[in-house]
Amino acid sequence: MRLIQFETAQAKRHVGVVEGDLIQVVRNTSHMRELALAAIRNQRSLSAEVLERGLDSSTESYSLVLAECRVLPPLDHEDPAHCLISGTGLTHLGSASTRDKMHQQKIDDAAALTDTARMFQWGIDGGRPAAGTVGAQPEWFYKGDGSTVVRPGQAFQSPVFAEDAGEEPELAGLYVIGDDGQPYRLGFAVGNEFSDHVMERRSYLYLAHSKLRNCSYGPELRVGELPRHLEGTSRIRRGDTVLWEKPFLSGEDNMCHSLENLEYHHFKYGQFLRPGDVHIHFFGTATLSFADQIKTVEGDVFEISLSEFGAPLRNSVARAAEPLEPGAVKPL
Repeated sequence: MRLIQFETAQAKRHVGVVEGDLIQVVRNTSHMRELALAAIRNQRSLSAEVLERGLDSSTESYSLVLAECRVLPPLDHEDPAHCLISGTGLTHLGSASTRDKMHQQKIDDAAALTDTARMFQWGIDGGRPAAGTVGAQPEWFYKGDGSTVVRPGQAFQSPVFAEDAGEEPELAGLYVIGDDGQPYRLGFAVGNEFSDHVMERRSYLYLAHSKLRNCSYGPELRVGELPRHLEGTSRIRRGDTVLWEKPFLSGEDNMCHSLENLEYHHFKYGQFLRPGDVHIHFFGTATLSFADQIKTVEGDVFEISLSEFGAPLRNSVARAAEPLEPGAVKPL
């Protein structure tokens, strides 16, 4: 089952089921989070909760809703501060070589390269432990809260101080914390974990800064098990031209960490188990246009597609306004 959140032309929210080019509206449901919490309380799956509520006879054109930018992220929170965006890196086979390629200007900085290689090797050796046991801890980063998320079709706002505006084609896990403090995975979505790779290339210790950017995921939430092998396409369009295009791999067969291990090392922290909160967790990638010396400009459009996830995720690049002048902090 593939689910979306969307708005009508009158800006009324709905949850819908995608079937071909039709959206069937889930009855009496305006938020995916509310649907998920009800499923948890009723002790049934998300799909079963949808079927229990039923679908309206009226439909919407999916292609029209996408074209009019009325598709919302497939999971959010009414209070953006209660939606945590995070991720893990060096999780995919080949990701270490991509990271090292990013740092090729600093090939004399052996410590940075060694740390990258060492953490990746930890994942190779211990990232796929036996079920129910603890494996190697992955790289982890904080991306922001729900206020940093842009809907499918909208532009990423690249800060004026940014040195790069680069895509990261990834899978994202979508989670809700139940009343019992237990994390529940709703499913997966295609994601673009937009980052500043020039800043990161200066030093791997700038990774935290490079991640504090917009992101996007969707348009669709795929419910159920994740295929073990996924092959998608990441491309950048500039006007009518495809500037760059490359396949990317995901799914556990292409990863050095199991999903169970990545989820454990995020949710092992009690502060992430607050009932009702939403978590969006990016699982990493090994494919970046930056590694091929591509530099995006305003107006470029990212397009990330995985056939198993329905419609592609598209977002353009724009320049954000200056949020704060140096020296603007005022003492009290």
